[in-house]
Amino acid sequence: MAIAAQAPDILGERQSGQDVRTQNVMACQAVANIVKSSLGPVGLDKMLVDDIGDVTITNDGATILKMLEVEHPAAKVLVELAELQDREVGDGTTSVVIVAAEFLKRANDLVRNKIHPTSIISGFRLAMREACKYVEEKLAVKVEKLGKDSLVNCAKTSMSSKLIAGDSDFFANLVVEAVLAVKMTNARGEVRYPIKGINVLKAHGKSARDSYLLNGYALNTGRAAQGMPLKVSPAKIACLDFNLQKTKMQLGVQVLVTDPRELEKIRQREADMTKERIEKLLKAGANVVLTTKGIDDMALKYFVEAGAIAVRRVRKEDMRHVAKATGATMVSTFADMEGEETFDSSLLGFADEVVEERIADDDVVMIKGTKSTSAVSMILRGANDYMLDEMERALHDALSIVKRTLESNTVVAGGGAVEAALSVYLEYLATTLGSREQLAIAEFAEALLIIPKVLAVNAAKDATELVAKLRAYHHTAQTKADKKHFSNMGLDLLNGTVRNNLEAGVIEPAMSKVKIIQFATEAAITILRIDDMIKLMKDESQNEE
Repeated sequence: MAIAAQAPDILGERQSGQDVRTQNVMACQAVANIVKSSLGPVGLDKMLVDDIGDVTITNDGATILKMLEVEHPAAKVLVELAELQDREVGDGTTSVVIVAAEFLKRANDLVRNKIHPTSIISGFRLAMREACKYVEEKLAVKVEKLGKDSLVNCAKTSMSSKLIAGDSDFFANLVVEAVLAVKMTNARGEVRYPIKGINVLKAHGKSARDSYLLNGYALNTGRAAQGMPLKVSPAKIACLDFNLQKTKMQLGVQVLVTDPRELEKIRQREADMTKERIEKLLKAGANVVLTTKGIDDMALKYFVEAGAIAVRRVRKEDMRHVAKATGATMVSTFADMEGEETFDSSLLGFADEVVEERIADDDVVMIKGTKSTSAVSMILRGANDYMLDEMERALHDALSIVKRTLESNTVVAGGGAVEAALSVYLEYLATTLGSREQLAIAEFAEALLIIPKVLAVNAAKDATELVAKLRAYHHTAQTKADKKHFSNMGLDLLNGTVRNNLEAGVIEPAMSKVKIIQFATEAAITILRIDDMIKLMKDESQNEE
């Protein structure tokens, strides 16, 4: 008689097989359903209230998901997916989550029909490769063909689903101007557009259309003292990351003083050390000093006397951008190898002028004519905080999209055109395969249609009819050589018709679509692979000993 081996006691619960898969898919569907209604030019916004009552109104997929505290481990994969898309491309965060959830739903149905997850995964991988190849070879259009308008159109497409869609003409031009202003060529001779050099400042009051571009990098703080000059040119900038306050003894240092006069000397020396540091800065030629920490009122008088501008409590992020743009080096200590304190003039950055200006009710310090990369600032105006925050998020997406378009130089038609074309193409491809992957690829093709479907539903149009029309056009485009231009057919959601979106100016960078497909597939595969979930409980008995 065989004795069953005693299973080790796992403290916790274990679920395996189909249960886990269904549970994971349900969790991902739930996350996708939250962002679903915010997709497209007529998408709706979400109002998120956090635990302390702060309100955020947005329809940016990544922002919504970041603010939801998602507990479920599989659903967390989708949240990370949206963040990844945000980092890599900057826009398309809602689409990527919806597509990934749809892939999962379809894959789960296949598994239920006794198709092994491994076959599905290899089918999805094959479909992803083919889809990306098809986008790059057949659907992508070079930007040169479309001219500068294409950049404005890309920005408008990106903004169409956002709060500022009504003023998208105005903002799109603003965005394109800002991105072109920070153009630079790196050491390898590649042209790059570091959009981090575009600082976005928000100021209350006036209407959104009163927003404008300023040439120069704006710091959201004023001068440290009123006696300082309003303008310094040419500017030599020192970027510091330490306190210019009276140096205090380090903790744990004990000084035994027998004579009270000695105490006064120690105090004097503490004050002098800061003075010496400031003199070193001024001697090196610095006439603008930015620090992330504080500057003592005692120390400010030295700057006032020298006619230099000092700015305290500059945000670290701003400091890094200023250092990069002016060619300065951020200094966190004056100490050198010999234990002496020195400051070399090679650490200074250069700009044509540094000037304090008044914007709305705030003083800002503008750094103009920076040396290594040019910097611009966007000053956003708007009625209230929520609007300004949402404008900033929308502009971040638009700036990223214009940058990607310029760097990759290829665009595709938007409004569900790419997804419909891929769906038709992959469905045909699936029928040419005689392997198990056929079913997975057919489902992959079907899943891509979720984008035009959701777009149509959000626009209160008949999704079934529109998607059917769209597929008919794309089928014609791929079977008849003289109807190639039909491959740019996408949805016109305001009128509820199908039109050529490339001509209508609804375009997106090809790279954005490729990344959406790649990331969504990878995320779906990651979750599909899971067939066992073990939740461990804390072992109580050990705590009692």
